[in-house]
Amino acid sequence: MSNEKPYIKLTKTEHLILNSYKKMILGLGDYLGEGYEIILHSLENLQHSVIENVNGHYSGRKNGAPITDLALSMLSQLKKDQSPFAACYMNHSKKGVPLRSCTIPITGEKDRIIGLICINFYTDIPLSSLLAKFQPELPHVLVTNNSATENFADNTDELIENVLRKTQQQVFLDSTISLQNRNKEIINQLYHRGIFNMKDAVVKVASLLQISKNTVYMHIRNLKEQEK
Repeated sequence: MSNEKPYIKLTKTEHLILNSYKKMILGLGDYLGEGYEIILHSLENLQHSVIENVNGHYSGRKNGAPITDLALSMLSQLKKDQSPFAACYMNHSKKGVPLRSCTIPITGEKDRIIGLICINFYTDIPLSSLLAKFQPELPHVLVTNNSATENFADNTDELIENVLRKTQQQVFLDSTISLQNRNKEIINQLYHRGIFNMKDAVVKVASLLQISKNTVYMHIRNLKEQEK
């Protein structure tokens, strides 16, 4: 039986919060690539604080490894400053490789710090490895198409209109879609893109397409019926 005393006692909710970060850092690791080491610490047990890692082999850390002295120092500083923000700084690996590092606190109930995300960028990573992330080959990486665009709108009305106009253009250029089915197909595509989750999207789309909102609702109901 272990005699190690917990640094803090986590609540059930706080355990769930930390566990939710595990998938997040794995996805972040896929996105950033092999030049980044990402370590997720739980502060419940400082002797075995690492609960998830990406590229932990850089520093020789695995799940169950203890917290580092620098992480402890950063934690003390974060508590002293009562800061919920990340601390970024230059660091060095065991082999002397310059690192660009960041320590991000994770807060739980009553805003107390319950964990840390520590990110190290290894500056000696080959440029070819960094560029390789622009051509994802992993089977679990979701690639919608080779030239996906994202709308960075100032407000929801602008977002809805931008997406509708692009969808409208695509539909109009598709000769397999008949004239009478164009609005139906536009609504179908907007539905599957989640646009109707936005407040007042039905009214906005109906106005832009110059059709009644009841027509838009009818098409949405039919799409929902098809999903059952």
